[in-house]
Amino acid sequence: MKACVFVAVVLLLTPIAGGCGVPAEDEPRDLRNPGLSYGPSGPAPDRFGTAIERLYLIRDGELARVVRRVPTARTPQQMLQDLLAGPTAAEHEDGISTALSTMKIDGISVTQRRASVTIGKPADQGARSDEILAYGQIVCTLTSQGADVGTVSFTSGGRSLGVPRGDGSLSADPLTIADYAGLLGS
Repeated sequence: MKACVFVAVVLLLTPIAGGCGVPAEDEPRDLRNPGLSYGPSGPAPDRFGTAIERLYLIRDGELARVVRRVPTARTPQQMLQDLLAGPTAAEHEDGISTALSTMKIDGISVTQRRASVTIGKPADQGARSDEILAYGQIVCTLTSQGADVGTVSFTSGGRSLGVPRGDGSLSADPLTIADYAGLLGS
């Protein structure tokens, strides 16, 4: 008797359950090569890529956020490389520049959301008037990407390095984009 009731329940619920889940498609689809599919919440694909990279470069003596489309999400190391490469030709024509042209960066590591950037000895030992902007570019770029990096500290020669914050004071503490808020352009 129990077996008959179970079979009857299964037979009754099968058509109902069949209506749930994946909707039927008009044409067959090759499941071995599904291709890219973007729903209403996904990014629109374009020829430049589906990920966004935010770099902080310089415009009119202030930090300026530049948004670029890239093929995939960038690692902190890749973001630093892109930042060191400077503005594209189109960005340069739009008045964008960089304060990092003479800065030598020997490496970056990220541990527990803290990026540690190793600064090498510059070719010229003179003081630079745009040093605050240079460090601001690095800190703002690395901390504006999301969950990978929350703070940035600097080292040189194996020692903690005090760098200028946006207000001109030196700090060897981990820095965030808030330390350069006064230099952010509108």
